[in-house]
Amino acid sequence: MTYEIKPYSYYKAELLGVKIKPSTRPKYKIDVYSHDNDYITSIGAIGYKDFPTYYEEKGEEYATKRRELYRNRHHKEKDKVGTRGYYSYNILW
Repeated sequence: MTYEIKPYSYYKAELLGVKIKPSTRPKYKIDVYSHDNDYITSIGAIGYKDFPTYYEEKGEEYATKRRELYRNRHHKEKDKVGTRGYYSYNILW
């Protein structure tokens, strides 16, 4: 399965000061890099959807509800800068 990175994710990555590229690791969607092209982590397990995917497939209302549920489950990760959870929370959701 190939994942197409959505403009939403590129925008969110830019706000965080990182670059993203399609993952070279088969279990993940996106690889996160510093602006110096140093690898940081891989995010987004293949087989699970994310906010921009839900938005395209089911519309804004459904995607927003899914994002709310995700963020409620993963709220502790939002402040752990540099972790896989931090980047997933802030780029994919």
